[in-house]
Parts: sequence; C-alpha cells; structure tokens
Amino acid sequence: MEIILADVAARAGVTVQTVLRHFGSRQGLFEQAQARRVERVRAERATPVGDPASAVRTIVAFYDRLGEWSLRLQAQEHSDELSRQTVELGRRVHREWVEEVFAPQLVGRRDRKELVDMLVVATDVLTWKILRRDGGMDRSTTCKRMLRLVRAVLPASAERS
Repeated sequence: MEIILADVAARAGVTVQTVLRHFGSRQGLFEQAQARRVERVRAERATPVGDPASAVRTIVAFYDRLGEWSLRLQAQEHSDELSRQTVELGRRVHREWVEEVFAPQLVGRRDRKELVDMLVVATDVLTWKILRRDGGMDRSTTCKRMLRLVRAVLPASAERS
C-alpha cells in the first residue's frame, strides 16, 4: 500500500509540488487521509448502543465491504510503516467501537477489560474471514455465528437482545 506522491498528484490532476504545498509531506498526506477515513468508518459503523444483534449486522456489513482491504493491509503491516500505523489505528478504532456499542453490558464489571478483549475477537475482521471467506458462509449465517460468539462472551444478565 505504498503511497506514491506522483500517483496521488496525477489522480488529482495537479503536480507533486501542489500536493506537497497542501499536505506538507507524504506523511502529512497520509495522516489527513487517515483522519478522513476514520471519520467515515465511525459513521458507517454507527450502531444502536446495547444491541448485540445490530452490532453484529453492522460489523459484518462493514467487513463485507472493506474486510478484504483490511486483511491485505494487515498482511503488509510488518514490512510497511504506513500500513502498520493504519492497522494499529484500525485496532484502536475497533476497540473503541466495541466499548461504545457494548457499554451497557460492561458497566460496573470487574472483568470489563477481559470482556472487551473477547468482544473485540468475536467481532474482529479475522473472525469474519474465518466464517465468511474460509468457511464460505453467507451473510446471515456469518451474523448468526458471530452473534453466538458475542452472546457467549456477554454476561447473561447484561445481554439485552
């Protein structure tokens, strides 16, 4: 996922110098593009708080659209610094999403960090990949399996859906 300024400039119909004047550097371009992407991801993954079934439907739809891209980026994280930074940010954004969406089920839990860790795994792109791509499951079945994982993690008294 190397960002080549000449390619960016050509796609924008400007010179490399114009790109550099606007963003300051390749890193500046990357950071601004990343910030815009995070805003779009958060908007696309907006989910009713406390509703595990909606959360799973939302995250599966998101991965159906961008899961392959995310997996390719993860494959490059050890050889490309910008990919590593993007993957790291994606992991933080996903964890924040889990903490927000499942907040009612996590309130007052002494084992909150452990529950968040397990919910992150239950709703992770790799879980989606194992079910959807490797297992060949359709969207509905993938949602059912991921929801079963989520429900297995959540304390029974806190689960609202």
